This record gives sequence, structure tokens and C-alpha cells, in this order.
Amino acid sequence: MKYYVTADIHGFFTPFMNALKASGYFEDNCEKKLIICGDLFDRGKEAKELQEFIMENRADLILIRGNHEDLFCEMVGKDQGLAYYHHVQNGTYQTALALTGYDATMARIRHYDFAEAARITPYYAEIIPSMLDFYETSRYIFVHGWIPCFAHPIYSKMNEWRTASPEEWDRARWFNGMDAAKAGVIEERKTIVCGHWHCSYGHSNFEGKGSEFGDAADFSPYYGNGIIALDACTGHSGQVNVIVLEDE
Repeated sequence: MKYYVTADIHGFFTPFMNALKASGYFEDNCEKKLIICGDLFDRGKEAKELQEFIMENRADLILIRGNHEDLFCEMVGKDQGLAYYHHVQNGTYQTALALTGYDATMARIRHYDFAEAARITPYYAEIIPSMLDFYETSRYIFVHGWIPCFAHPIYSKMNEWRTASPEEWDRARWFNGMDAAKAGVIEERKTIVCGHWHCSYGHSNFEGKGSEFGDAADFSPYYGNGIIALDACTGHSGQVNVIVLEDE
């Protein structure tokens, strides 16, 4: 099986399509799957186009849940569509506006109706429920932030992480996988493929290549011991990373 793998599209549909085309995805007639390691929306302005692509291609996709999916569920669930600062700051509120067709004024006035409209979008009603905490093949594990582990005072391994609680998976989606891998939280004989944290962090801090941001930053995939990190920080770099892996 051939796996095309990406992460953290964040609503930037055009860069995502450009990356898929450059990878050869659309011309590849072999048996294949597209794995997206979380954070489909928030930040970019092409949420509706991305939602449509996902709905039309669901049979070919493996979707991993990210922390921004958790934020969306929080906003339209317990927060009932209210424009709290962190929902606006993270782009979650703007995604809900784009997918529901509400304008910001009416969304604030009728926030209960706004939340209900968001709950019947394909993103909330169908896409998020289909997402996995992780996906595993013979050689790879695909997650968003990292596998569940202990993060304080330093990253350390958790036994039986595959059966971690929902709360432990919620926390793991916020972890910096590059730091965790450097601390030794890896899986023997496997490579963990993740998103969430900008690849330039690993290149700059662990390889001494460039800076985290700015002209010297390297947002290409980061390869380390037991890890491949994919978040290209698209809002800053304008690019999306897609890699191709083969496995059983």
C-alpha cells in the first residue's frame, strides 16, 4: 500500500492541492490512501473547498484528529458558539462562520443558532466523528501531536499508550513531537509521523539549520530518530508538506 501523508492543512486548500499534485497523487493509479494527521481547518480562508474535497474523497482518506478539531467541538458544544478569545485567536470561530454562512454580527447575536448550524455541518456531523486518535501500519504510527506520554517535568514514556483515555489523547494532540522524540519517547522498530508543531523547530534546534521563522527557516519535513514531522506552518510558509510512504 502506498500512503500519501500530510498534516495541518488549516484551511489552505490551494497550497494543499498544489502539494498533492507535486507529489504525483492524482496521477498515481496504484492502491493508495491519503492520510491527514489532523488540523484540517482554522487560519486559511478555503474551508468550504476543503470540506467538499474531504466529503467527495472520504473512501480514500484516513483522518487523524487534531487539537483544532477538539477546539471546534468545544466551541459549538459547551461554549455554544460564543466568540471566546481563544476560539477567535486560533481561527476556530472564522471556520464556523465560513462553513455555516453566518456573518459575525448575527453569529454573536444568535450564538445558540450559530452553534446549532455549526453542528449540522459535514465537518462536525460526519468528518470529525470519523477521525482516529492514531493509525498504525507495520512500520509507521500516524498521530497529530504525539502518542500519549507524560509531559512534565520532561517527556517520558507511558505504558500501553494505545489504550490511553480520551483525556490523555486530548493532551497528546498538543504535544511537541520533536521534543518528545528527542527525549526518547519513541516506539521501537517504528517511526511516528506527526504534525502540530512547525518543522522548522526541529531543523533549527536539533540540526542547527536556520531559524524557526523568517527567511532562514526550513519548513520541509523533519526526519529524526523515530519521527517524521510534517507541519509546514502553512500560514507563514505558504506551503503544505506531503510525503509518500510504502508499507503493508
